[in-house]
Amino acid sequence: MTSSPSIYRHAAIIVAAIALIGPPGFARGADSDPSSTASATQEISEAARKAYAESMREARALLTQKKYDEAIAKLDRLATERPREPQARFLKAVALTDQKKADAAVAAYRSLVADFPEMPEPHNNLAVLYAQKGELALARDELLLAIGTAPDYALAHENLGDVYAQLAAEQYERAASIDKRNKTAGAKLKMVRDVIQNTP
Repeated sequence: MTSSPSIYRHAAIIVAAIALIGPPGFARGADSDPSSTASATQEISEAARKAYAESMREARALLTQKKYDEAIAKLDRLATERPREPQARFLKAVALTDQKKADAAVAAYRSLVADFPEMPEPHNNLAVLYAQKGELALARDELLLAIGTAPDYALAHENLGDVYAQLAAEQYERAASIDKRNKTAGAKLKMVRDVIQNTP
């Protein structure tokens, strides 16, 4: 069964919701290597913070204008200059998604979650891409990781519910095809499909 891409929701505004340098939302990442995080934060001047924040605003503006090549070039420079700051890499993955470059976006998110497993948003967005490709088990696993790092992350809970609905539909469809006399499986399949199709 092909999954319905429209029901899954990306976390596409993370950079607008967090501080751009040393963000509190990523404080959990300090647990894995507190010395390097503290050292990096101490080395950042106020001027550098402002310059980075301004560059991120410029990159987001370019994306809003759909100037993807310019935006990605700027984000690549920022990621090279500040490899321990995830925001530029996240925004690049969002840009690749907007360009419908799903495989490149998946690779970008996978690299990001490998380096920053404590961030729930990349897990969520990676799950959305997996779900759109019909890879529901992978999508489920990424959403469980997102929720594991941020139990109050409502968007990941919603997407996980959608994934489970798709998985349920697959199983009901399989049961109905195996046993044509099984009316309950068919009824459940119709109910789940109605829910999926009527999701705004």
